Amino acid sequence: MSENGKVRKMMIIMSKATLENVYAGFILANGARMEGIESEMFFTFFGLEAIQKDKLKDLHVATVGNPAMHIPTLVGGLPGMEGFATKMMKSKMEKLDIPPVDEFLEMLTASGSKIWACKLAMDMFKVEEKDLIDDLDGVLTVGDFYARSEGEGTHVIYI
Repeated sequence: MSENGKVRKMMIIMSKATLENVYAGFILANGARMEGIESEMFFTFFGLEAIQKDKLKDLHVATVGNPAMHIPTLVGGLPGMEGFATKMMKSKMEKLDIPPVDEFLEMLTASGSKIWACKLAMDMFKVEEKDLIDDLDGVLTVGDFYARSEGEGTHVIYI
């Protein structure tokens, strides 16, 4: 912790692009900015889909292997269940005035949050920078990410 134990910066690693994981990261980053705390998001592995222009509007809720769904795995894997759960989640979020993924990303960058893509994941999945959102702050190696995480009062969260 830094002076007076205050959080100064949140570094959020996004490794999955399921709807529930992406919104968890977005809400944490947005909450940090609302409290005057710096926030940076590092999208790696499957999390890259949340910042890919052609995929970010089609993120889904994970219904298989998700104990919080309170449905058996077999039922979660039935055709249409993922789509049904996703539609329900999006409807609930809309009622709470939570913006869709693309708008939330715009809000985050407008508030000063930094959005980074992982170079290794991009190379592995053959994703090019032109495939990612226009507001991307850049592409980082893991070493670059660690360098940005230095300093007292910085917290790292892995989602």
